[in-house]
Amino acid sequence: MSGLPRQTAVSRRALLVTGLAGLGCLGAAGLGVGLVETEVLPGKLRLDRALGRCGDAPPVPAETAVLQAQTFRSAARGKDVNLLVMTAQAAVKGLPVVILLHGLGGNARAGLGLRLDRHLAHVVARGTPPFALVAVDGDDTYWHPRASGDDPQKMITDEVLPRLRKQGFRTDRIGLLGWSMGGYGALLLAQTLGSSRVAAVAASSPAVFSSYANAKATNAQAFDDAADFARHDVSAGLNRLDGVSTWIDCGHSDPFADVTGRLRSRLHQPAGGLFEGCHDGSYWGRRAQGQLTFLGRHLA
Repeated sequence: MSGLPRQTAVSRRALLVTGLAGLGCLGAAGLGVGLVETEVLPGKLRLDRALGRCGDAPPVPAETAVLQAQTFRSAARGKDVNLLVMTAQAAVKGLPVVILLHGLGGNARAGLGLRLDRHLAHVVARGTPPFALVAVDGDDTYWHPRASGDDPQKMITDEVLPRLRKQGFRTDRIGLLGWSMGGYGALLLAQTLGSSRVAAVAASSPAVFSSYANAKATNAQAFDDAADFARHDVSAGLNRLDGVSTWIDCGHSDPFADVTGRLRSRLHQPAGGLFEGCHDGSYWGRRAQGQLTFLGRHLA
C-alpha cells in the first residue's frame, strides 16, 4: 500500500470517508437552509429571526387614544360583531374614518396588540390631521363574501359606515388599513368601492396569492373555490384603484414579498416600499406611523 504500514493506510481511508461524510452533512445542512428559505420546509420565520432579519417592535408612544367599544347584530354576517373606535380626541363630530381590517385569526381588538391606538395618538399630536380608526370583527372570512352567506364587505358598507355616520363621523369618503389577510381585504374593498368612496388605502404585507392553487395550498379556507378566487383576485383588479391614493409595503423576509413587489410595480408611484422585516407584528408596528400619517393627510 504505497509503502505505508497497513494501520496507517486504514486510518487515512477512514479519515477520507469521515471527511466526505462531513462534507455531505454540511451540504445537507446547506440544502436544508435553502429549502427553509424557499419555504419548502417550515420554519422560515424562526430562521429569519435567528439571523436577525425580522427586527424589533418599535417603542410604544407615550400618547394615549380614546377607545370606544361597541357590539351590534350584523345581518350581513348573521352574528353579533364587535366594533372598536380609536380616536386621538374625545370629540368625534366631523372626523373622517379609516376602517381597520385585521389579519388571519384576529378580531376588532387586534390593532391594540400592535399599539395602533397609541401610534394614532402620537402622529396626531405631531400634526397629522385627526381621524377615527375603526376596527371590526372579520374572523377568518378573508374579507369577502362567502358561499356560507357571511359577507364582511356588506357588513362594512351597509352596517358599520351608516352606524358611524349616525354617531357624527364623516363617512362619505373613507380610508382603509390592513395587514396580512386584512391588507388583502383593504385592497379588495378599495377596488370594490372605487375612488368615489375611498380616498386612500394602506396595505401592509398583503396576503395576496398568485393563483388559486397557491392560495389553496397555503390556506385552503381563504376562498371557497377557483371561481371565488377569480371574482376576488386583487391582482386582476388593480386598475380599479385608479384615483385611490395607495400605500403598499412588505418585509424583505416575508413570504408575500415577491407578490407585493409585483403589485407595486403595476401601480403609479405607490407609497410604502419593501423594507427589512418579516411577516410579524414587529414589522407591522414599525410601519404603523408612516401608514397613519399617509392616511390622515389624504383624508384631510
